[in-house]
Amino acid sequence: MDVLDLARWQFGITTVYHFLMVPLTIGLAVLVAGMQTAWVRTGDVKYLRMTKFWGKLMLVNFAMGVVTGIVQEFQFGMSWSAYSRFVGDVFGAPLAMEGLVAFFVESTFLGLWIFGWDRLPKRVHLACAWAFSLATIASAYFILAANSWMQHPVGVELVDGRPRLTSIWAVLGNNTALAAVPHTVAGCFAVAAAVLVGIGAWHLAKRRADGDEPVWRASVKLGGWVGVVAFSALAITGDVQGKLMFEQQPMKMAAAEALCHTEAPASFSVFAIGDVSRQDCESVKSITVPALLSFLAHSDFSTEVRGVEQLVQEYQAKYGANYPVDPALGELSGQPIDYVPNLPVTYWGFRFMIGFGALSALASVAVLWFTRKGRLPSTKWFPRLALAGIATPFLANTAGWVFTEMGRQPFVVAPNPTGVDGVWLFTARGVSGLTAGEVLTSLIALTTVYAVLAVVEFSLLRRYARAGVAGVMPPDRPDKSDDDKLAFAY
Repeated sequence: MDVLDLARWQFGITTVYHFLMVPLTIGLAVLVAGMQTAWVRTGDVKYLRMTKFWGKLMLVNFAMGVVTGIVQEFQFGMSWSAYSRFVGDVFGAPLAMEGLVAFFVESTFLGLWIFGWDRLPKRVHLACAWAFSLATIASAYFILAANSWMQHPVGVELVDGRPRLTSIWAVLGNNTALAAVPHTVAGCFAVAAAVLVGIGAWHLAKRRADGDEPVWRASVKLGGWVGVVAFSALAITGDVQGKLMFEQQPMKMAAAEALCHTEAPASFSVFAIGDVSRQDCESVKSITVPALLSFLAHSDFSTEVRGVEQLVQEYQAKYGANYPVDPALGELSGQPIDYVPNLPVTYWGFRFMIGFGALSALASVAVLWFTRKGRLPSTKWFPRLALAGIATPFLANTAGWVFTEMGRQPFVVAPNPTGVDGVWLFTARGVSGLTAGEVLTSLIALTTVYAVLAVVEFSLLRRYARAGVAGVMPPDRPDKSDDDKLAFAY
């Protein structure tokens, strides 16, 4: 493998791994703040116990997310220095906002929340929980604003071959970002909901005589309803993103459907049989819904959707048929440009995203049904399926991000069809001038470290999840009255 492929594998592995932690932290942070709010407002100890239990899992996950996220910043300069120089003037502002404002707010108020249980007034302590949880969403917003600029560059002018920022508000108000943020946040709530449903249902099925059944039943109910609402929000925001993709990245739209030839109206492929990697589609047989793709692209049933073959010709005419002759491009120097993303990855990744998301919502509905009106499931398969359902939104999120990032290849900064000419960058141009051995060494080292961290996090989460509420609540103080014990727990 050459340097470009190794650098892409490295960034892909570390980014996907990091993004396993991010959605759970964001979703759980808001839900835990809601649980604590319920306790402060009602005084019901059930909500305090919920806050303590789910807050512990959130803290473990947050700590691991911070550790793995630091590497992302290093990689910009380590393996993608040319890309960093190209986007640096634009990315400086949103990444600084994420680091100096959002992350510092997160860290400050999370620390106050952790150590302020028996030191701060209830409502002040609750405000810290909300400040932390909302800061996680703000942090996601700034990161997604930067990523969305790569998908749809705005607010810049071209100076000496590099984009120069002219309006931070255009970057932060990018319509691509405004669609991506609610879609991503809804995915975060879907992940947190699945964790609540899975672990809560498992504890319910165990029927332990620890008096915590109300905690698990409330957790399952909360997670189930949040999961259903989150999937509904994902469907709505996903439709908005699809229409923007049709306008901004038509090749990604075609790749998502393995649409080789232009169609009007265009059918939506539900399932394909055959080799979708071939750009002529001669061996592919699809189960389709007539005219649905036209509706998803433009809200009508007649819009023309351009296929891969036509788009390749358009891209070659506008961006060139061959890479420039440049030693920095290595083996790609002077070679034909492949404008078609990996069709099997984009086609199936898009369907895995939708399919696993739907399975997650279905699991939420099923658990709500089986635990309705105080019922306790008695079958052996119920707790196992509940735990297995935790994986579905994680898989959906991962498939969605892989589709989003690989669908814009061969561009690392995709061109804006209505933007400033020249504000785009081939992925092959963004990689650092390293040897394959150097990148391979860092790839192996980081992957090994991340594998160890994965074992550590899974072990900790499994330990606390199995221990239940008793494993996270403070010990009783026999020298205190009942009221003092509750204050100590707080």
